[in-house]
Amino acid sequence: MVEKVIWPAYIDAERSRTEGRRVPASAAVPEPSVEEIAQAVGQVGYDAVIERDVAYPREPYSESGRVKVKGADDDAKNDLVQAVAAYVGALRG
Repeated sequence: MVEKVIWPAYIDAERSRTEGRRVPASAAVPEPSVEEIAQAVGQVGYDAVIERDVAYPREPYSESGRVKVKGADDDAKNDLVQAVAAYVGALRG
């Protein structure tokens, strides 16, 4: 089973596309946490594992953590990231 990784930078409204954001600015949220992302992954229907003490490759001096998604073999990663961004936005109200 292949695990997909979602970094907070993928849905961070304060980042540009070149800095790692993968969703449109309208769908992004400011400073997403790995806890919010893991909760959104659960809402989408997958299991999430939070990994701390890892740094986003484009920002090696910051340990933001990441979320590994299990069981998302059939979905394209972009679709998964889009759905997670939408749920994080909904969780924040």
